Parts: sequence; C-alpha cells; structure tokens
Amino acid sequence: MKKATTRITRGSRNVFLDLGFPPHEAAVMLLRCQLAEALRQWMAREGLTQAQAAKRLGVVQPRISEIVRNKVDKLSLDYLVGLCTKAGVSVAVKLAA
Repeated sequence: MKKATTRITRGSRNVFLDLGFPPHEAAVMLLRCQLAEALRQWMAREGLTQAQAAKRLGVVQPRISEIVRNKVDKLSLDYLVGLCTKAGVSVAVKLAA
C-alpha cells in the first residue's frame, strides 16, 4: 500500500484570496468580515440581543442578523464603517506598500 503524502500550502492571510477571488474582491470581502466581527464582539461585550443592537444603531433587526450570520456580501464597507462608528468601535485603515 502506498503511503499518502500531505501537501501543505501556506495561506495568504486572506481566505478569500486563497479561495480564488480576484485580489480586489478578496480585499473588500476581508475588510467587510473584519468590520462585522468587530460589531459581533461589541454586541457580545455589551450583552445585546439583535433587536437591542439594531435599536442602538438605528437600523432594522434583519441588518443585524446579516452581520451576525456574516452575510457581509449584502453590506457595503461604508455601511459597516458607519455602524462601527455608531457603536463606538474605532476603525482604522493601515496601508502597506
């Protein structure tokens, strides 16, 4: 019997890029996921339900549900940055050349 070989490939630090998305789409999707994660952490820290978070952020509960379920393809970067700002979550962009 032949011994199976395992091949390990180092990731790029962007799962979307590793999945084959074009670089520009992968970068935007990763940023959206990071912002959504920051909002989920804020909700957990504050002990908020989706309805409570929606009320504090001035949005409808289904939008919060999309964030909780990581349906970030439906949300723009502008929208997510705005929600983070309303939640008091600091957002910064670090550029690398």
